[in-house]
Amino acid sequence: MKCSRRVSSVSKLHQSIWDSGIIFIALLPLFLEVMAGKQELQKVIQGNGHFTKQLYNVLAQKPGNVCFSPISAHAVLSMAYQGADGTTRAAFGKILGMSNQLEAAVGYQDVIKHLNNVSDVQLLMANKVYVMEGYALKPAFKEVTEKKFFSEVQSLNFKQSTASANTINQWVEDKTQEKIKDLISPDILDESTRLILVNAIYFKGTWASKFNKELTQKETFYLNDNDTIEVEMMNTKGKYFYKEDETLDAKVLELPYSNSDVSLLVILPNKKNGIADLEKKLAETDLTKITENMFKPEVVVKLPKFKIETTIDLNEPLKKIGLGEIFSSKANFSEMLESPEQLVVSKVIQKAFIEVNEEGTEAAAASALFVIEKSLKIPVSPKKFIADHPFVVILKGQVSVVDEEKEDKIYFQGLLLFQGRVAKPNV
Repeated sequence: MKCSRRVSSVSKLHQSIWDSGIIFIALLPLFLEVMAGKQELQKVIQGNGHFTKQLYNVLAQKPGNVCFSPISAHAVLSMAYQGADGTTRAAFGKILGMSNQLEAAVGYQDVIKHLNNVSDVQLLMANKVYVMEGYALKPAFKEVTEKKFFSEVQSLNFKQSTASANTINQWVEDKTQEKIKDLISPDILDESTRLILVNAIYFKGTWASKFNKELTQKETFYLNDNDTIEVEMMNTKGKYFYKEDETLDAKVLELPYSNSDVSLLVILPNKKNGIADLEKKLAETDLTKITENMFKPEVVVKLPKFKIETTIDLNEPLKKIGLGEIFSSKANFSEMLESPEQLVVSKVIQKAFIEVNEEGTEAAAASALFVIEKSLKIPVSPKKFIADHPFVVILKGQVSVVDEEKEDKIYFQGLLLFQGRVAKPNV
């Protein structure tokens, strides 16, 4: 017997600067499929959902378009978590929603395995560790990065900052199909840099039902109650999962890709100037359950083409959600390197990219963390989903868990891979 991915009961199964440094980098992970009995994966899903809500609530305080990958930041922090100890380890666990380091490592081991076996979409993932020449990883940290995060190791002389930055940036660019460029600036690398961990993900998916390009036309988009612009508005009509959420005062539409386990959610406030109120309500909403109680009527859809590229300094947002210790002299990263240097995070940066058009979606993101020493009946009439004013988008993965006894799959909603605010569509 199959359990619906819309059933809420199933969701209950989830949940002074010194003289050396470290850099962690992660690129957008954009899909997850898991197998039965993986409690660690359930914790990664649950932790990522909580982390997403907290981080987006801070990032949404700035006006304009927002584009970030919560799972990218969550993954890179999980890697840093592996080398932390003491109160720093505890701080990571609390913010990441992880009970212990092994739980996070095992969870991401399965994430990576399944990401590399997704069909019908382009999903490329690779990991790498760059170490300063003359320095060595502690055996336990080396083992967890190699065996759990599948990372290769390469030595670089970070004193040669331009050459090192070029090497890292080329690797990142190759793994993201040239969507993330110049992630590392040479001026942030010097003799104090000790380690760089890189997790690279690229996603490109086509819609299960593509928009007809001939129906795309110039239409009005309301920036607020008074100001408007002209946008390239895509048009289609079909059966989609949809709901009118009274609590959010918004409509929710799910657009599936050719692999239906990954989809784009569009959350449209009912009021043209309702984006701020919507985001406040989302801050109090379990985003992993947002697709519950949807049904599949015929829907007339109008959605603007858009492309967003952002670079975000995550230092202050991470401090605001409770991870300030990693930036302070109290930071304890003693489990990373053989040498007894004291390490502290200096900067966390994320670059993100997403483009939505008639064919589908292309997305990538990069997070860099710098550490230096120191169902219902279908209604007859079609619903209308007219995205002609600011809205929120969420790229999410559905998680399938195999019930070997019943030789069947139980479906869970869950991993939040990308979230953004489209305040002003650009193409």
